[in-house]
Amino acid sequence: MLNLAEELTKKIMKKQENLAETEKQLEIDRISNLPWDVLDTILVRLPLRDAARTSILSSKWRYKWTNLSQFILDDKCIPSSISDKASRWIEIRKIIDQVQSNHNGPIEKFKLAAYCCPNYSDLDQWIRFLTEKGIKELIIQEFSVIKHFKLPDSVFCGPKLSHLELYGCILRLPSSFKGFDCLKILQLNHVFIISDTLEHLIRNCPVLEKLTLLNLHHLACVRIYNPNLKYVKIDSAFEDICLGHSLLLASVDIRMLPMNGGITRQHPEQGKVCTLIRVFGYLHGINRLSLSNQFLEFLANKDVPERLPTPFNSLLALELKEIRFASLKGIAASISILRSSPNLEDLLVTVYPCDDISKPVMDLVTAQLQSDFYFNQLKVVKIRGIIGTRIEWEFLRLILAHSPVLESMTIVKFRGERISESFLQEVERASKHVKFISLAL
Repeated sequence: MLNLAEELTKKIMKKQENLAETEKQLEIDRISNLPWDVLDTILVRLPLRDAARTSILSSKWRYKWTNLSQFILDDKCIPSSISDKASRWIEIRKIIDQVQSNHNGPIEKFKLAAYCCPNYSDLDQWIRFLTEKGIKELIIQEFSVIKHFKLPDSVFCGPKLSHLELYGCILRLPSSFKGFDCLKILQLNHVFIISDTLEHLIRNCPVLEKLTLLNLHHLACVRIYNPNLKYVKIDSAFEDICLGHSLLLASVDIRMLPMNGGITRQHPEQGKVCTLIRVFGYLHGINRLSLSNQFLEFLANKDVPERLPTPFNSLLALELKEIRFASLKGIAASISILRSSPNLEDLLVTVYPCDDISKPVMDLVTAQLQSDFYFNQLKVVKIRGIIGTRIEWEFLRLILAHSPVLESMTIVKFRGERISESFLQEVERASKHVKFISLAL
């Protein structure tokens, strides 16, 4: 009887397994019969490696993943056991080959963000293929090394391109280039481009909203003329800059790097000197502004006004980066911008630690303490990297004494112990409701 019971149990389990397998197959068939646009929407949400694994489900699924409308090739696509950069590219190439062999229909988005050493002939061919497929978002991010490759001219014939990010290429516009009518986002990183080419490219993107320029090569002058721009970020070396009449600009972030690793000297075009007023005099709509000390020094090469002729009435958030309290030009330009921002609510200052004492800077900051201007809307202040010099302390006093509605001040000290909150409470201040947060690195 026991043997019969065991045999019956096995038959029931087998039957259940068969039923489960049948149900699984029915579920696969049900999903397989969904419209392709629905399947595509589902599959593009998976990492590409997982989407490719659906090829084992059935013969119908073998090449479905190669027909996706979006391809993101990142480190997840490469087995973790492969560390050699050239071998990692071979794995990427296998994916590209399968897609090129089997893809039908459009490709809307491609992103390459994998640690590898690309074969530039392969990459060139793939970019041409994407252009033929009507690519809308082309994103090529950092490789392991920079070896500039010539961007194929076919990229500039993409009428649907709305998002373009390039890394490590040589960008020259073909004579046939008429513009990118749909381009809203442009990012260039470690790209070889000359000033005239950059200006022509930006001018001929009528709906461009977001521009990011990082570590550009052989760029002397940054000339940005585009009335539709809303966001600009520049982290690069240059000799001159003009933001034009970009009246819709809401966010500007500029960090200046030295030309060829040395000291940047101005070589203004048409004899114009680059000053605070020339660069920011027409940008009245900015609500977020971030500037590095080196750029502030660069702008302050002549007399710095106490405040700009036309104030930043819309500016709500200001970041001053890598500020050197021994730099008279940098501090003078910083104070000028602060005094030109009557509605500022949020201030972030990151300090480049320096023990040097500058009497002109001390005199300037002390004089501001006696002036009658106030930050009437300033609520939040964060200062990072101070080391406790007297000039830093005078700057803190200036902010506290002229901010009547200040709610919080965060101070991060770079060396030694943090400043005690009880000590800060004893400092003269315009707002009696300030919450102090004091930290040490």
